[in-house]
Amino acid sequence: MLKRPDKKPASRQGKVRKRVLPSVEGAGSRQQLPDYTVYVLSPRLKIAALLAGGLLMFGIGYLFYHQLLISLLLVPGGAYAPRMLREYLKDRRRSALNLQFKQTLFSLSSSLSAGRSVENAFREAVADLQLLDPEGNSDMLAELSIICTRMEYNQPVEEALHDFSRRAGMEDVGRFADVFTVCKRTGGDLVEVVRRTSTIIGEKLDIQQDIAVSIAQKKFEAKALLAAPLLMVLFMSLTASDYMEPMYTGAGMAISTLSLAGLFLCYRWTTKIMDIPL
Repeated sequence: MLKRPDKKPASRQGKVRKRVLPSVEGAGSRQQLPDYTVYVLSPRLKIAALLAGGLLMFGIGYLFYHQLLISLLLVPGGAYAPRMLREYLKDRRRSALNLQFKQTLFSLSSSLSAGRSVENAFREAVADLQLLDPEGNSDMLAELSIICTRMEYNQPVEEALHDFSRRAGMEDVGRFADVFTVCKRTGGDLVEVVRRTSTIIGEKLDIQQDIAVSIAQKKFEAKALLAAPLLMVLFMSLTASDYMEPMYTGAGMAISTLSLAGLFLCYRWTTKIMDIPL
């Protein structure tokens, strides 16, 4: 009768360790925690991207050739659509994480200036981000919760920050983790260092946002210029089909092929020009 109560708490404790510790302290923690340098599409999004890309390539092929067989040969080009969607979603996620990290730095700076300890400053940052995101869906809020959980298991804060910087793959996060670690180990003025670091990184992020806005405007202009020839061909095909008839036979098909190749090269060129790492 006395052994059963002893076994039940032990089994419960074992279940709790298996459920919580591997995600924050175990050897496979980096595999379980999110990696922000990659983005994995869900099967539904991947299938939707494949269908949209294939339909777009079929429409472009039929617009330039007016032949079903050639249009179907262009459909496999839609396999590039999931990669484009994955890169877009990954960049959007990293941009949002970058902005949330800036807000976290300001929260840590104000909490440390108010006399709170480092542990309480991170817990206060969780409360501050919850005010900005009541639904609690932000990645930075999840990372702060992971850091607070690791502190409850007596893991140093600097180790949690370095693990976050490795998974984030962001220069600013890595620099902050290094500065925080050196300051805490050497016994420096942590409040002043965090305040100055948050100010410098915040100003840098503001400049990056201004550059991103300017680049976004140029990207929209490039997309509009690339779509203009397609819209022009569509307009001419609908309003003057007799005039466009020579483009679908003989030498006209070769001209259409060269035009498509030129549009694709322009797309690759503009994409490479606009791909400015921030």
